[in-house]
Amino acid sequence: MFRFAYPEYLHALYIIPVLIILYWFYRKNRTRLLNSFSEKKLHNILFPAFSSLKNTVKFGLIVFSLLLLIFAAANPQVGTKMQEVKQTGIDVFILLDVSNSMRAEDIKPNRLEKAKHQISNLINRLRGDRIGLIIFAGDAYVQFPLTTDYSAANLFLSAVDFNSVPNQGTAIGSALSLALKSFDKKVETEKVIIVITDGEDHEGDITSVVTEANSAEIKIYTIGLGSTGGSPIPVYNARQEQTGFKKDNQGNVVLTKLGEEILKQIASSANGEYFRGSNYEDHLDKIYEDLSELEKSEFGVKKVTDYEDRFYYFLAPAIFFLIFEFFLNERRTKWFINFILKLGIKQLKP
Repeated sequence: MFRFAYPEYLHALYIIPVLIILYWFYRKNRTRLLNSFSEKKLHNILFPAFSSLKNTVKFGLIVFSLLLLIFAAANPQVGTKMQEVKQTGIDVFILLDVSNSMRAEDIKPNRLEKAKHQISNLINRLRGDRIGLIIFAGDAYVQFPLTTDYSAANLFLSAVDFNSVPNQGTAIGSALSLALKSFDKKVETEKVIIVITDGEDHEGDITSVVTEANSAEIKIYTIGLGSTGGSPIPVYNARQEQTGFKKDNQGNVVLTKLGEEILKQIASSANGEYFRGSNYEDHLDKIYEDLSELEKSEFGVKKVTDYEDRFYYFLAPAIFFLIFEFFLNERRTKWFINFILKLGIKQLKP
């Protein structure tokens, strides 16, 4: 098997045709200036030592060396063997509130974006644990199931916004129920639920769901985002310019308050812990430290390919050609012309 360890570096290949085009314009402009300076038949008299062929070869060596260096930077790798690795860890479902009240900016830049940033940091720290994401407002949906593909998890997380769930509300009970159903009960791993919400206007039967989670020995942590004093919900137009704040039917500005009591009750009833979110602390980081102490369980076997680096196959010739280009001058020499002619004749022979 073959792959590049850093395929993003291959985007630098776009610079190769740009350099060739620029060199073509340079040569064309140079010829135009020489022709305007003197007649073409006088060029060999005025510049007897200059070799146009060597100038082109030197440029070709630089471009070719750059091409090899780009491939070396991308680090081509060859798979040498397959091996099976046991996957161990815990299962974590994060329940993220995407209701309109999460637009409030008492947590910067707003409650939802702060939560997404912290979730992304948690995903980047995970090593072997499976993570899933459920988003909820008036309804609850699985954004992505339990996975160890952290790159895909971050990709799906970035797509979450206030339009991800059409119905407004704060259906914490539905989200908890969906999380309990989404765990793989056949695998006996430690299971944890983390709820991130402002806890306002919660809907559904939470008590029975928390009791079910407690009987299944599933810990529930809760993080409350927002201020207890309340914060207005900003309204933006299509150009992302703030036009005011959300108002009720009487024209009064709506204040969204953090509902801490229900979040504290959920956490205490399910052997978890409640945290009040802030602009300065990453409580998911604290929760991860707690989770790292839980016993890791085996939940599968993963086939892994052992790769070996082959970047030096490109790096060594690139250095050689750059050194050769450095010592190759632009003076006309017979041996070089004869070498090129012989090389061309050999290529033309059948």
